[in-house]
Amino acid sequence: MAARYVGDPRTIILCVVPANADMTNSDGLQMARQLDPKGVRTVGVITKIDIMDRGTNAKKMIMNQEVTLRLGFVGVKNRAQEDIIN
Repeated sequence: MAARYVGDPRTIILCVVPANADMTNSDGLQMARQLDPKGVRTVGVITKIDIMDRGTNAKKMIMNQEVTLRLGFVGVKNRAQEDIIN
């Protein structure tokens, strides 16, 4: 069903990927790669940056170095309880 909507070349693909999982195995990115091989209409959104393990970061993902999209990636980070208290 999603392939029917995303298959239209006028559609912008918003591909949401969690930061705490391997993004290369993401079903959404694989579908976007099949339907938009050049990556000209796919925007990546990386979520759950706030719950990543200590010592890890999402810099390579956000800098478009792990999986390359022409429009790049946007990171979404919620405030942790520690941030709210401070």
